[in-house]
Amino acid sequence: MKNFNIIKKFAKAAFGLLALVSVSCEDIIDLTPYNNVSEASAFSTPSLVALSVTGVYNAAQLGYYDAAYRGYPFGAAFIEQGDCRGEDAVNVGTFYQLTYTATYSTTTANNVWMWSDSYRLINRCNIIIEGVKKAGETGVITSAKALEYEAEARFLRALTYHELLIHFARPYKHTPDASHPGVPYHETPFTTAGAIEQGLKVGRSSVADVYSKILTDLEFAETNLPAKADRTGNLKITRANKGAAVAVKTRIYMHLGQFDKVKTEAAKFLTGGTLAGVYSLTTDPAGPFTAPYNNTESIFGLESSASNNPGVNAALASQYNRRQLVAISPIIWRNSSWLSDDKRRAESTFVVTTSGGAKFTNKYKDGTNYTDPSPVIRYAEVLLNLAEAYARTNDVANGLTYLNMVRNRSLANAATQAYKVTDFADNVALLAKILDERRIEFVLEGRRWSDISRLQKDPYFPINGIPAKIANAVPAGSLYTLGTPYSGALGVATIPYDDFRFLWPIPQAEINANPILAEQQNPGW
Repeated sequence: MKNFNIIKKFAKAAFGLLALVSVSCEDIIDLTPYNNVSEASAFSTPSLVALSVTGVYNAAQLGYYDAAYRGYPFGAAFIEQGDCRGEDAVNVGTFYQLTYTATYSTTTANNVWMWSDSYRLINRCNIIIEGVKKAGETGVITSAKALEYEAEARFLRALTYHELLIHFARPYKHTPDASHPGVPYHETPFTTAGAIEQGLKVGRSSVADVYSKILTDLEFAETNLPAKADRTGNLKITRANKGAAVAVKTRIYMHLGQFDKVKTEAAKFLTGGTLAGVYSLTTDPAGPFTAPYNNTESIFGLESSASNNPGVNAALASQYNRRQLVAISPIIWRNSSWLSDDKRRAESTFVVTTSGGAKFTNKYKDGTNYTDPSPVIRYAEVLLNLAEAYARTNDVANGLTYLNMVRNRSLANAATQAYKVTDFADNVALLAKILDERRIEFVLEGRRWSDISRLQKDPYFPINGIPAKIANAVPAGSLYTLGTPYSGALGVATIPYDDFRFLWPIPQAEINANPILAEQQNPGW
């Protein structure tokens, strides 16, 4: 597909709010290969309404990076940024250097475009919400279809606000009531100069307020989205459904530390729950990363095609596999919880390709057409969220059950290698293994930064800021020798939690245009 450029009519608007202007009187939410239509027409027929909703997913997948597409926020960028902010990946060159070493600034492109494209996507969601409500009220589409489309937009809006929070705001538990600054929250579509002027007066909502609205959106989405069975083909994974809304709720409650609610939501996937039997782990850990991707484990991800993908400078198979710009770090490779004969170490067929002695992921395989989808959430995460929730509420037996469900499928001999209750002195010892398993299972899926953020000041396994990392370069093969944990040189020093670089700064252009945000910049920037 070819993507039409957005017409930015309000040139004096703030950068972030300018990015929000995704539909004016001359264009329609980046929909391709269709011609531009007016805003008034965008919701005038059922087919144009459906096209508008599809366009929001396209925006989530591609994003803008100057005149190119780099997969902001959910096509590839959130994975690449999430990995390179953590210690389980190694930036082998200079492509992700500023992210990897936390040497970014208020004008660093990766940070700026994550902010800009996230708010652009949020505005598209808000336009859809307003447009489908009117289309439902006027009979252009049925009221049920209007609710379904609104639910899709609200699901994507919730995902996007959460991604903004973990990069630009301190974690939920930074203050006892999460009253510290979050990000600006917008529910009004910005399609006129007047609306933009009002938007320029909006400052940062508290973290508590933003999370409350995220959960409200996800509750609405769960109620009004179709079931997975109501979708066909890859749309079962690449379009939001009830299971996706519930799965993301388990993730959000993990960040809030509300573990009983994690258990309540995850139980919907289990026997007797509303989603019982809908999802299951694939037999082999390679299953979620094997075409055609319509598998039982993947819950939600963004679809790519040969003509519609984040391109050579962002597509996951390009960056992580063909060009080998990001390696698996010896820090996680030599973690003692990762057994030497674990199937997730298998060369070529699953997680690993060895080049020059270094280990690279093979989760993203199509280095020619870049058709690998970006995995946003899969059932393995729901199960590990549930395992951790039980461990944190002192239920070793149930916590172990769900940990083993994920881990056992990758063991060479589960009968002898599976964890047993007697392996753990208490729930804290179990929790340690669950946290290790998250790092192993989701290596180079972008999940590491999310966990680093939420584990700051954890009562059992606190992470103090951004962990130290191996210096950027192709790691020598000798660094991957198994037998002992990695204890070699760390060329990128720890950045303590209280250091201003733990957070990304609000982009300078946004600060320049919005005097309220200028007073609310993250301290130190």
